[in-house]
Amino acid sequence: MPKLRTVAGTKIYRTDVSRFSALPDYAFHPNYVDVHDEHLGELRMHYVDESPHAPSATVLLQHGEPSWSYLYRHMVGPLVEQGYRVIAPALIGFGKSDKPGAISDYSYARHVNWMLSFIDALHLERINLFCQDWGGLIGLRVAAVNPHRFARLVIANTGLPEGDRTMPKAFRQWQRFARWSPYFPNGKIVEKGSVREFSDAERAAYDAPFPTRAYKAGTRAFPLLVPTTPDDPGAIANRQAWQSLEAFAKPVLTLFSDRDPVTRGGHEVIQRRIPGAANQPHRIVQNAGHFLQEDAPSELAESIAAFIAST
Repeated sequence: MPKLRTVAGTKIYRTDVSRFSALPDYAFHPNYVDVHDEHLGELRMHYVDESPHAPSATVLLQHGEPSWSYLYRHMVGPLVEQGYRVIAPALIGFGKSDKPGAISDYSYARHVNWMLSFIDALHLERINLFCQDWGGLIGLRVAAVNPHRFARLVIANTGLPEGDRTMPKAFRQWQRFARWSPYFPNGKIVEKGSVREFSDAERAAYDAPFPTRAYKAGTRAFPLLVPTTPDDPGAIANRQAWQSLEAFAKPVLTLFSDRDPVTRGGHEVIQRRIPGAANQPHRIVQNAGHFLQEDAPSELAESIAAFIAST
């Protein structure tokens, strides 16, 4: 039977911890904090927090769709070895975090507010953000609202859409698939967005948070939340966020991959519009797909550490 509670008529699921036993390369101690939602009250959010007393800097790793903090399992250790505190949350609806059970329970604004609540609850300051996919759509909005809490931004395979682009046919098909398909294999989807082949255990680890379809509303919601028209509430909020980011003079690095057709060219927009990106050692990560954390984790960790150390 699903583990759930009901708040204001909304079912909220919580994946049983047994689903996460013996995940390959993911032996991190679990941490939890409650984030506030004005309609649902407190939602429990899971996060990895390694070397929490490191004096040098905090690195916040934000995942996207349809992954969770398992995506960062090969980056946490190398960053800790460089002396950093490393935090990798699982968004609401993902990983070990609580999962409201209806697609309508999720909105772009709600995800931003949940992440703002997370950062407030942990009292994070001088954050070095690494964000990819929806981790960027959310993380960049959070940084725009609270620029004083961020020391640097490292942006990979993501963007801040304003609804002024015609979305390709493949994306519209992806939206329909996410909404209606009875089969939504998270592990295979992440693998398809990577260059390398996954093991059965790795695919199972991405599937672990979602024992039944009832747990997958958050993963199915994200494609529908991408702003695709200028009057979309998310597009309006993103234009406001860009106004803040266009004054962000702290260091900004782009690490886009060479084999991601979804975000290709997005690094040029970031480098052009955010002042802190000027004269930084931007890189195109070679032989890596959309989920470059799976294809080049060591290279990413080294680039993040070198960027922090040099700026």
